[in-house]
Amino acid sequence: MTNLNLPNRITIFRIFIVPLIIAFLIKPSPFFCFIAAILFGIAAATDWLDGHIARTTGQVTRLGKLLDPIADKILIVAALIPLVGLARVPAWLATALIARDLAVSGVRSMAAAEGVVIPAGKMGKYKTGFEIAAIEFLLLNWDLEFVEFQTAGTICLLIAMTLSIISAVDYIFIYWRAKKSSDVETG
Repeated sequence: MTNLNLPNRITIFRIFIVPLIIAFLIKPSPFFCFIAAILFGIAAATDWLDGHIARTTGQVTRLGKLLDPIADKILIVAALIPLVGLARVPAWLATALIARDLAVSGVRSMAAAEGVVIPAGKMGKYKTGFEIAAIEFLLLNWDLEFVEFQTAGTICLLIAMTLSIISAVDYIFIYWRAKKSSDVETG
């Protein structure tokens, strides 16, 4: 169990928060949505925290490299789907974001099987940041004098979708170039 260092435990904690978020969204009320938003915010913060600790203390592990993106996707998908049910996110947008994540995960898995590591790119990280902001706005769904959270959340999701497309294309090109390079070396 040497791989179960502090960063990996934080990642696992993020996965275990997800059922609580879903539980509060089963029978949503403003209070339960507020609790879900707090839990989602805590879980999202652990995404930054586990990576920061792993990098700064030299605790990056294979398990962490595998678990972290899985935990991220579980968190985002688990929040997006109930938000579709609450009519706060259009189904097509949630489907497109989830499909992109599955496609990128597939590309990264194929690359890994061929010995090519495709690290998370900046655009993918920005996409995740906009998704997190969007989900927070949409979970809270407040109408304040200066901002309507539904509108702000939808705008953030549309920005995330744009960044999603850009980063997906980037991942595919990185994989394609690496594959072409390895074909030339072995050919």
